[in-house]
Amino acid sequence: LPMAFRNVNARRHIGLQQLSSLASTGRTFLGPVKSHKFIVDESTNQSTLICSAVRLIESLDLTSAAGQLLNETIQAQNKEFKTGMSTLLFLVGAWSNAVVECLQQNIPVPAIVSVMSEGLNSCCERVQCLQIPIHDVKKDLCFSRVRPKAFESKTGQVGRDGLTNPRNLLCFQRDISAPEEVIPINSSSHQEDDCHPNKCLVSPLAGFASVASRVKAAGDKSSSVLSGSGVTASSCITQKLTHSRHFSTLGKSHFSSQQDNFQGYLSGPSADACGCCGLGHLAMALSHGNQTSVKLLQSIAAYQKERAECSGSSQINITEIVTCCVLGLPESYSCVSPGFVTLVSPEQATVIKHFADKPLRILLMDGDLTEQYRHLGFNTPRNVRTILEHPDPRGGRAEDVWLSRMSDILMTFEVNLVLVKGNVCENFMERCIASRVLVIGCVARDVLCAFGEVTGAQAVTYLSQLNASCVGNGAWAELWKASDGRAMDLGELVPVRISAGGIPLLTAVLTTALPSKVQLLEDQFWTLLCRLHHALKDGKVFPGGGGVELLCLSHIQVLAEQPERLGNDKAVREFPSLWLAEYKSIVLQALASGWKQYLSVVLCNTAKARSELEACAAVDHHLQKAAACGSPSAYILEEFRRGGVLRGGSDPFPDQVTDLKVCDNVAAKMEAWRRALDLVLLVLQTDTEIITGPRRNQLLNSPVSSEFMFL
Repeated sequence: LPMAFRNVNARRHIGLQQLSSLASTGRTFLGPVKSHKFIVDESTNQSTLICSAVRLIESLDLTSAAGQLLNETIQAQNKEFKTGMSTLLFLVGAWSNAVVECLQQNIPVPAIVSVMSEGLNSCCERVQCLQIPIHDVKKDLCFSRVRPKAFESKTGQVGRDGLTNPRNLLCFQRDISAPEEVIPINSSSHQEDDCHPNKCLVSPLAGFASVASRVKAAGDKSSSVLSGSGVTASSCITQKLTHSRHFSTLGKSHFSSQQDNFQGYLSGPSADACGCCGLGHLAMALSHGNQTSVKLLQSIAAYQKERAECSGSSQINITEIVTCCVLGLPESYSCVSPGFVTLVSPEQATVIKHFADKPLRILLMDGDLTEQYRHLGFNTPRNVRTILEHPDPRGGRAEDVWLSRMSDILMTFEVNLVLVKGNVCENFMERCIASRVLVIGCVARDVLCAFGEVTGAQAVTYLSQLNASCVGNGAWAELWKASDGRAMDLGELVPVRISAGGIPLLTAVLTTALPSKVQLLEDQFWTLLCRLHHALKDGKVFPGGGGVELLCLSHIQVLAEQPERLGNDKAVREFPSLWLAEYKSIVLQALASGWKQYLSVVLCNTAKARSELEACAAVDHHLQKAAACGSPSAYILEEFRRGGVLRGGSDPFPDQVTDLKVCDNVAAKMEAWRRALDLVLLVLQTDTEIITGPRRNQLLNSPVSSEFMFL
């Protein structure tokens, strides 16, 4: 029953303030240079290193309604894309503050909701012209190859031969023949003239396979270069080498090969120089500085490419990839291993040593291997309590009877290896070890499916369902070996490799000597893997470095100056025209403030601006130059070609041209925008917080008790 309620839709909206406070904790996660955070568990005094919004939100106290909605929104983004959560979290805070400022200016809630929603929709349409086809990206990045030989430049910075070598670059120019047009918020058009698919400017990276064409922005007499190759407008000149926008050099970590015919795929230097037809370089463009995961993905792409050559597929199959984190080894030991690598106890490792390359009979279980487990949907009869399902005339406990029956079943069918999706009874595990049967629990469903396809095993829910046709053959197990060929015995847990002939499964073995870094490495790997997967699925990417957000800012500036009425919402149409015109400009500027703060914080986090004030000035400067160019999209593509859209005053070489491109996912970025604004507007439209439960005395004694009306 309701116990108390309070009005939350005042000028200082409580829910929006809560969102802003929660979102401010993830400010340092923006951009390629992230500041990590330690999360300390007070109950165990154990700490975990994080640099993602998902792990941060999981660690915060989210007792408020707004906090729970924020958690659900971020979890939904993570489940679908595994990227864009930091952007989502930051924009939630920025737009919450912007909406509160609108409320303080007495702007009606319906006007805020309608103008912001349609403003975002218009921006999403506007940035479509910046989408780069994957085919052009791979072609461009493969052409300007990254060579492993390092050298020292005159600036004293170490780089890679080929990144700025003029001999590896192409010089070509393009023309923009149409002026910039404005997309009205309520317009049905989706493309500008300069973004039209039939125009020559389809992609900033397209053109390596075609004859170069000359491009000029409308009203600009000087030619503009819109290639992604990293060249100057007139000729190829010697370039200075400097840091990438990630402030990191390409790593030299050696990733060794494992057994079988996988040797050519696991070593970083021996992988295809072009990264499997561009996938390696595309992964580098999407990595945002995470070079360790790039090397692993290059190995994965090489292996999957060979298996998919017959079908011609270029997709990364993430269902065939799992991870295993091994503690106690340097990170340079990280590699990709065929089959299923997991951690087992030393007692289980002893069983594996006994197998000694012996072919194993394998059993797959789709559930828990415990006495009390019942499948989902199982309903016990009403008013009936089961005392003992199978009476034992000799007497004894029910668990002992169950253990004996299950062990006898495994012995009858000569099962050596059991992979269980859920948990395994500890006593049953001990019996299996004594019988030299290897049982591994908490195995992912994709792993079970992979072993089922190549061994002929059929998953069962209960051991009592087992028959001869459910048992597979041809599996084998061994201790996992590191790059130097030694089998690892790290004490409490031992890494082992389980495989079968023809299995497509791959395991990314992530090694580290720091326990607190395990979760961080795994999150980084899956983030990059999913970025590459979604980029291939979408067939296009956005230029990175803030160009998309800059185009949104430029577009909103034009929208705010449009005199026409805005919106089709009935609530908005009821406002006087003069009021609506005033609301429109203020609300659109509030929407733009979120992206401007985003760009400013990224510049500060990457040390490209000394302060947020300098960062804002840099953003304004680029907006002015984009407007003067006559075609903001052309200006952004030109800056992207030069290595980064936003280069602040602290950039040591602002005229540097580099072909190390950085890209972002299309669908993930725009969905993060939409989810952030939808959450803010949802909280904005709430008017009352109703509290239920036995917390009356706690609320009465709290500092906010005056805000509640008790029932």
